[in-house]
Amino acid sequence: MQLNQNKTFLFTFLCFSFCLSAQNLVQNPSFEKYHSCPERLGNFHADVLGWSVPTDGSTDYFNGCSEVMGTPVNFNGKQGADFGKGYAGLYLYAPNDYREYIQAALTEALVEGVTYRVSFYVSLAERSDFAVKDFDLCFSVNPITAKTSKVLSKMHLYRDVENTYTFLEIKHSGYFSDTRDWHLIQGEFVAGGDERYLTIGNLKSNKRTRIHHRKKRAKQGAYYYLDMVKLEMADKEFRPEARNNTENYVVGESRIFRDVLFNFDKYALSQAAETELLQLYNFLQEEPGLKVVIKGHTDNIGTAEYNLALSQKRCAVVADYLQSLGLSGERIEWSGKGGAHPIADNKTEAGRKRNRRVEFMLVDKPRVNQVQ
Repeated sequence: MQLNQNKTFLFTFLCFSFCLSAQNLVQNPSFEKYHSCPERLGNFHADVLGWSVPTDGSTDYFNGCSEVMGTPVNFNGKQGADFGKGYAGLYLYAPNDYREYIQAALTEALVEGVTYRVSFYVSLAERSDFAVKDFDLCFSVNPITAKTSKVLSKMHLYRDVENTYTFLEIKHSGYFSDTRDWHLIQGEFVAGGDERYLTIGNLKSNKRTRIHHRKKRAKQGAYYYLDMVKLEMADKEFRPEARNNTENYVVGESRIFRDVLFNFDKYALSQAAETELLQLYNFLQEEPGLKVVIKGHTDNIGTAEYNLALSQKRCAVVADYLQSLGLSGERIEWSGKGGAHPIADNKTEAGRKRNRRVEFMLVDKPRVNQVQ
């Protein structure tokens, strides 16, 4: 009995560890999901799903859906969105210690003693007079709320005696001064335990901030665009997120989604799958004359009737996610194929995994026949 209990505990622990390491703990990592398309400055906290601001600083939200707060051109310069259509904008350095921050609610609490990796992309706005050398991150058990528009110092944080914090400073040998491309930032830290919120910004005063003057009469501060925030266990191999890239899509060509794969008897989308679907959505937004035809498949375990229903669920979750991003349902066709069309040997787990797939084809929009 004791041996069985130990095996059960070990199995549960391994499953927990695998699930924890297999996902990004930041919801809405590239700021694509929003309550409202941004129409004014300083409304990040109200516009973006899953994110907030911890202070009175007026963090901005940019999205290609907006004429006022759009991408790639906006009031602080020009920068394309590499991971969809949206990104955040905030001051890391400004006169009189003015600061802006972003705060994410994590999908689950961090585990004490576990090493995590955090990464995100930044680009300095063209109209910035300064560039900074460091980024500060704070992981907290409870959400941070501070009634200040200036630097969020540890003095403000420790006033909340009910909250606990883990800090990470990501340093750069130079300065984050690239205004043309997105620069990847990443670092690792050991969780104190139970942290459920992530805050990104500059926790240092102007005197303590390492800055570079980009212009002689510098007054405008250091304003950064920020996108694609990722938090995962550090023992997982780092894989940069796919950027917007539509060069390989061919109309009329059947193609297998690279990352839209499923665990046995499951039909939930992984974070990697959502990122790949976002890339397809962005392409379809630029090509309104096209629609997508989706086919779902399973391995050969189970009855034909059950596998047909499961493949239909896999198609449906893909179609539903594309519609949640904004794609019209009239531009999506789908059908489940069950396990009738394997592309690999079902005698091995590796082969069965490849068979649990979804394929798609881009076709001209005036398509009326049902998928065969």
